[in-house]
Amino acid sequence: MPSEGQVYSYIEQRRHMNSLRFFSRLSVVTLAVLSLVVFALDVQTAIGQQLDMEKFEAMKPRNIGPAGMSGRVTAIDAVHSNPDIIYAGTASGGLWRSTSGGIDWEPIFDEEPAHSIGAIAINQSNTDVVWVGTGEGNPRNSMSAGNGLYKTIDGGTTWKHLGFDESRAIHRILLHPNDPDIAYIGILGPAWGESEERGVFKTTDGGATFEKVLFVNVKSGIGDMVMDPSNPDHLIAAMWEFRRWPWFFKSGGEGSGLYVTYDGGRNWKHQTDEDGLPKGELGRIGLAFSESHPDVAYALVESKKNALYRSTDGGDRWTMVNDKREVSNRPFYYNDIFVDPSNENRVYHVAGRVNVSDDGGRSFESLMQSYGPAGVHPDHHAFWIDPTNENYIIEGNDGGLNISRDRGRTWRFVENLPVAQFYHIDVDMEYPYNVMGGMQDNGSWVGPAYVWKAGGIRNSYWQEVAFGDGFDVSPDPENSRFGYAMSQGGSLRRYDKFSGNSKYIKPLHPQGEVLRFNWNAAFAQDPFDVATIYYGSQFLHKSTDKGSSWDLISSDLTTNDPEKQKQLESGGLTYDVTQAENYTTIVAIAPSPLEQGVLWVGTDDGNVQLTRDGGATWENMVGNIRDLTPG
Repeated sequence: MPSEGQVYSYIEQRRHMNSLRFFSRLSVVTLAVLSLVVFALDVQTAIGQQLDMEKFEAMKPRNIGPAGMSGRVTAIDAVHSNPDIIYAGTASGGLWRSTSGGIDWEPIFDEEPAHSIGAIAINQSNTDVVWVGTGEGNPRNSMSAGNGLYKTIDGGTTWKHLGFDESRAIHRILLHPNDPDIAYIGILGPAWGESEERGVFKTTDGGATFEKVLFVNVKSGIGDMVMDPSNPDHLIAAMWEFRRWPWFFKSGGEGSGLYVTYDGGRNWKHQTDEDGLPKGELGRIGLAFSESHPDVAYALVESKKNALYRSTDGGDRWTMVNDKREVSNRPFYYNDIFVDPSNENRVYHVAGRVNVSDDGGRSFESLMQSYGPAGVHPDHHAFWIDPTNENYIIEGNDGGLNISRDRGRTWRFVENLPVAQFYHIDVDMEYPYNVMGGMQDNGSWVGPAYVWKAGGIRNSYWQEVAFGDGFDVSPDPENSRFGYAMSQGGSLRRYDKFSGNSKYIKPLHPQGEVLRFNWNAAFAQDPFDVATIYYGSQFLHKSTDKGSSWDLISSDLTTNDPEKQKQLESGGLTYDVTQAENYTTIVAIAPSPLEQGVLWVGTDDGNVQLTRDGGATWENMVGNIRDLTPG
């Protein structure tokens, strides 16, 4: 066993040199706890002795914030007879329940192996029965996979796994309103490959057995599925063919389309342009029935010309009502439509913004501000309207959960859902030390691990140092007033915590060549010189003056495969060129802490490059890794 002093010394060295990398359910928690656990494993490996992990059992993590944002909320349902009981599912933070109208929340899915939630359905005749599908239905590059279907009969105290282990993403669950044993499970399926476990599955025995009632092909899953409020045997399902590669995304294909059943899934009609839908290839489709007039249905269709369609006969025939850009700007990530329960002409389009129409979809206007003191975070994925009170709306987005009691005029942000998605976490050497990190679509932040003030850590003590999708945040070891913060596509800033100023220091190529930066680009500081930093595109960039100027110290270290450099064509039917598919890039940089000039570089396309002379020469070491699949 190492002495306490040895462990403490090791922890301090690691705090100084490395950052913890993880994509977590929690907001930042005390590094004094998390780092002890991680470092204990490192120490154990380093010294070859077994640590007694029971000694850590009394240590518990503290939530230290920040609470100015939350994280992506992907599914919402509430009890109709008591809408203060709310269930909220998140992209990687599990399932949460409130019994106080969204004031207090408790996690109720933490003991299950999957924490990405795609669908929630409450049995409204027995509200202790809740069905949950894991794996979010928004197949972005950083989506988390699920492991199937779950059901509780005691309001979330215990859960039973009902199968579909390989489903990866269950996007919709519909329950029969009169027969609690009947449920329809809409499986989107994996984003990264093909699968037979896609389409619509039906159970008539409460989940003991399932029958596949709608399947098109191994590339296509459920993009949406709705049930006629007046006839539970009448369903409309939107099949969606899509595929993601690390370097490309494609939405659309022959497997996409609308299917209608009137007999509970025994028979389906495939709808085409003869029924009023657009000709040609289709992509993701969002669906909604009107509660007050079930003959009215809406379909938000991705095609060569994205458009909103309306039906007045329950979905048998469709008419295009709006093909302006306002109705569908990024369908792979959000393409949902909802109808006011008391007004068939009031339609909500839930996407980057929430837009509302009062004329059956012919025109839309923004429902809420996206920014400012009263703003609601953009990029919306979940929406619930109380069927007995159209003024009560709950919506989920990339920044958390918001609740309105006045039909969207004002919103209350839920600050106590700690589900921020951190890409990286680091700490500085101040006393008490600060914790910092970057989050998916919620910027980069620095805040205290402890404070010497009454009242503990307050949200106001946290400071945002960069925007966008936050990644690495790394303090200047010479003066932690300053530091480096990244955002998507290789953006890099040097910030000043005291003044709030930041300087854009992203490197350029000296001859103007286009640089390829990974969505989550690689950054490192030199352990021998506090002024030297490294940054990775397809080349390794080095600055000896903290980012004011840069030198190239390598040739292209990737495979430079042109077939994997078509990110500006990505998206399929609808271009989606946010740099998330940048490939053949550097994703890891590791300067040796023992010998100056020795650097290791890893690329996303499978190279492991080594230099022993500060970048003058490089050798690809990947051939020395046994049993490694090429690429």
